[in-house]
Amino acid sequence: MNKKTIWITGGSTGIGKALAIKFASKGWNVAISARRENLLKEISDNNENIYGFPLDVTDKSKCKEVFEQIENKFSGVDICFFSTGTWNPKKEKDIDVEQIEDVFKVNFFGTLNSIKAVEEYFRTKGEGIITIVSSIAGYRGLPNSTGYGPSKSALNNLAESLYFDFKRSNVRVCLVSPGFIKTPMTDKNDFKMPFLKTTEYAAEKIYDGLINKNVFEIHFPKSLTLILKILSFLPSKIYFGLVGKMTKYQKKN
Repeated sequence: MNKKTIWITGGSTGIGKALAIKFASKGWNVAISARRENLLKEISDNNENIYGFPLDVTDKSKCKEVFEQIENKFSGVDICFFSTGTWNPKKEKDIDVEQIEDVFKVNFFGTLNSIKAVEEYFRTKGEGIITIVSSIAGYRGLPNSTGYGPSKSALNNLAESLYFDFKRSNVRVCLVSPGFIKTPMTDKNDFKMPFLKTTEYAAEKIYDGLINKNVFEIHFPKSLTLILKILSFLPSKIYFGLVGKMTKYQKKN
């Protein structure tokens, strides 16, 4: 029986790295991509079944090229997990348009470039899973999230649209909405992060959702995500007050 293969972008740190190690421990071939080749090499050198494929997801042609390399090496791909993301928190009153554009280039268009690279393959294959990593920041506005939150909200909409399109080809589109996970990226936050979890916790939840459950959205921890889903139906005034208390975020004068 041939080993199954997963391709993970954003695989050098955070959730992507933890998920790579999780799948590798289950005997999968794991192809990880990120810009920092040294980190990819370190992970692949220290973990059996993990192989590095350097990639900048903002490069459309490179996305296609790298996917073809992975497909040829492993004679196929079963799951794609697109988790490349960037986060550069700003003060409340700072609106840096160039920075926000850069966030969208990576978080939204980088994911879109990756999906485009695998689209024809999965439509022809007629099975598999395309996973888009979003965030609870995509549900509604959160503090210090003028670029990150909107980029994730756009991914939510994209995932729902693609769900219909790929379902006709028997390909599952899955959306992952993590809460606050302790990573180098969230370490930059200057507000309280309720229900903070480890990357290993996230990897366990994602693995279970992808392999053992046939769901569209994998969201966790439910103690936080279910609250936010309920809050999304509330009037803005109530929502702002509750989220302000949860994060203990204070306005800067």
